[in-house]
Amino acid sequence: MTNREIAAIFVQIADLLEFQKANPFRVRSYRNGARKIADLSEPLSDIAADETRALTDIEGIGKAQAEKIDELLTTGRLEMLDELLAKIPQTVLAILRVPSLGPKKAAVLHNELGINSLSDLRSACENQQVRTLKGFGAKTEETILNGLAIAEQAERRSRWVQAEAIVHRLLEHMSSASSINQIEMAGSYRRGCETVGDLDLLVEATAVDEVMDHFGAFDGMTEVIARGDTKMSVRLDTGMQIDLRVVPSESFGAALQYFTGSKDHNVVVRGLAKQLGLKVNEWGVFRVGEDGSEEYLAGRTEHEVYAALGLPCFSPKLREAREEFQWADKGTLPELIQLSDIRGDLHMHTTATDGKATLEKMIEAAIAVGREYIAITDHSKRVSMANGLDPERLRLQWAEIDRLRERYDGIKVLKGIECDILEKGGMDLPDEVLAEADWVIASVHYGQNQPQEQITDRILGALENPRVDILAHPTGRLINRREPYAVDIQMIFTAAVEHGKLLELNANPARLDLHDIHCAAAKRLGIPIVISTDAHSIEGMEVMRHGVQQAQRGGLTASDVANAQPWNSFRKLLRHAPE
Repeated sequence: MTNREIAAIFVQIADLLEFQKANPFRVRSYRNGARKIADLSEPLSDIAADETRALTDIEGIGKAQAEKIDELLTTGRLEMLDELLAKIPQTVLAILRVPSLGPKKAAVLHNELGINSLSDLRSACENQQVRTLKGFGAKTEETILNGLAIAEQAERRSRWVQAEAIVHRLLEHMSSASSINQIEMAGSYRRGCETVGDLDLLVEATAVDEVMDHFGAFDGMTEVIARGDTKMSVRLDTGMQIDLRVVPSESFGAALQYFTGSKDHNVVVRGLAKQLGLKVNEWGVFRVGEDGSEEYLAGRTEHEVYAALGLPCFSPKLREAREEFQWADKGTLPELIQLSDIRGDLHMHTTATDGKATLEKMIEAAIAVGREYIAITDHSKRVSMANGLDPERLRLQWAEIDRLRERYDGIKVLKGIECDILEKGGMDLPDEVLAEADWVIASVHYGQNQPQEQITDRILGALENPRVDILAHPTGRLINRREPYAVDIQMIFTAAVEHGKLLELNANPARLDLHDIHCAAAKRLGIPIVISTDAHSIEGMEVMRHGVQQAQRGGLTASDVANAQPWNSFRKLLRHAPE
């Protein structure tokens, strides 16, 4: 298990303990443990495997939590968590997904009003029962109602990175089935969609029953929904459904194409096939005779399927029936950006504000992953909870960067700042300070509930400022947790073009902001995109791959992404830059 997965389990334990009114000290210890684990720069598995070290050497991790970590690393499960989950109905846990509704308030709703599900909660709010509880009120009731849509969506679909953790375990488990010849994930997961409903697993094997029996022994499986001759569906303890299909070798590629989707993409494929007198389904490509007979033509690989229709083999990331068929018709199908194309990382934080690693450590980590240039962009003073920088502290940090440039001559380090766009409009730091920066990010952190016109005007004002280089996480959304703030994105795009600004695609898998459709729109307008990690720790630099995947779904190539350019090309986009 990864550090991130173990930290998430510790957070879940803390939530469950708090829901059950456990000792506050115990709750706090698991939350602190989760933070310590999330901030680690090396895998817990490496520490546990080192005979000269102990998990208790990690600051804040005591003997009890070390034992829990060891149990998770060894078995992939935690008995304590299973016991806690057994005491609370699964439907009640969904209440904890409602934004702004913490474990304490969720417990009150459960205990006082008997609320056991999101539907119960919606009814209670609509009937104005929640406002009668001590510590709630009409405004809290309205806030809960507004957050229910997000929680209901989260109950149906998981973020891609959460599905990825399940997929890794699933493929590892299935790899020990000796009769399997080919195995692939399909569906929205394979297309890299930002959220995933069910998981689709395709297998070509010599022994169907053996594969299904092995699949049924997957850890975390709570229910076999159905089992047939070639298909089996199960439900996990997370609520996610996995559908297994065992297909013959001559149909494996056709099935992979069909079940990868999207539905709209496949509708176009079938229509094109019909025009050619062909038929496409999950079994293959067939020539249809005048008498209705069918002659098998292709299906072993996806390349065969598409080639039979005179089409290129589209990247799964593009299969949404947006522009891929027009690109193919014109011979302009884009060569999608790859993680290896990324040269720089232009949004990261240090211990000067709310980061977990020092300036030097962040630079060294960037060198280790092969970055040619980076920007240090701690928060400005408006973000007081992150100890944001005022002009004096910011200039001290920039002076330190000047000194470090001599030590780290293998990487270009830009003096940057993530400067808040104030609620009333204008930038959080004076223009004369911003003018000294190499790289200025403008961002909205406060006033996100303002009307669309007001938020849009604030952002437009920032883009008009000649000292601002880029707009960060342009819509402010958090997937399955917070809707985008109201903003006229087309006006933002127009202003970016007019003032020569860049737009960020924030690679944090909880953000992926810009949306893939917005990435495609920016590409059409020629707006350079910067894929940034927004890293607050060394481990945070690893999320770049999620941003690249989102960019691929938007059809972006390396030439569309500013930080995929070598330093000598990228520096031309800057107002001034170090030599």
